[in-house]
Amino acid sequence: MAKTVRWWWVRHAPLAQPHQIAGQADVDLALWPGSSAQLTAARLPTSALWLASPLGRTRETAARLAALVPAAPPEPATDPRLMEQHFGAWQGHSYAELEDAGDPHLAPFWADPAGVAPPGGETFTDVCHRVAEAVEEWSGRQTGDRDIICVSHAGPIRAAVAQALSLPPATALSLDVAPLSLTRLDRIATADGPVWAVRWINRIP
Repeated sequence: MAKTVRWWWVRHAPLAQPHQIAGQADVDLALWPGSSAQLTAARLPTSALWLASPLGRTRETAARLAALVPAAPPEPATDPRLMEQHFGAWQGHSYAELEDAGDPHLAPFWADPAGVAPPGGETFTDVCHRVAEAVEEWSGRQTGDRDIICVSHAGPIRAAVAQALSLPPATALSLDVAPLSLTRLDRIATADGPVWAVRWINRIP
């Protein structure tokens, strides 16, 4: 019988400074949206494995959601491969600020946003590779059918969808991933390798 690992991807709650490029910087969440969080938590399974990126905004979101889900652990396991894309020197700035400053790296980045890295950062293609590696490793650790709730960021969730649908990284960047939205991707292990069933993408509270 095929083993199915159901990945419940949750983007963290809204940020206090939504127009700044957060990347891998630790930034604050906005005022906690209790009603939206309750709607998201109500859709999550019990007795799941909880994962998050090591960044504060995902761990805080995971802990607050877990408090609303029966049998959830008080803290998730963390994996640095689930972090947002590293935007290097651009972190803490907005794209409008970079344009006003005449940043010379913007033009090549917008010409190929999946393949060009911000100065001192990484490419979205790099994100796709590390997220796929993490998904395969965590899925392989499960001994039977299992639910994994993964609280992460827009970039890694787009990367997970790209893995499931065999999308080019540049195409996956077109996906909208709202705060506290749910994306459900089921990995089904077969004798010929894994296949995927995409249940939801960007299901908002």
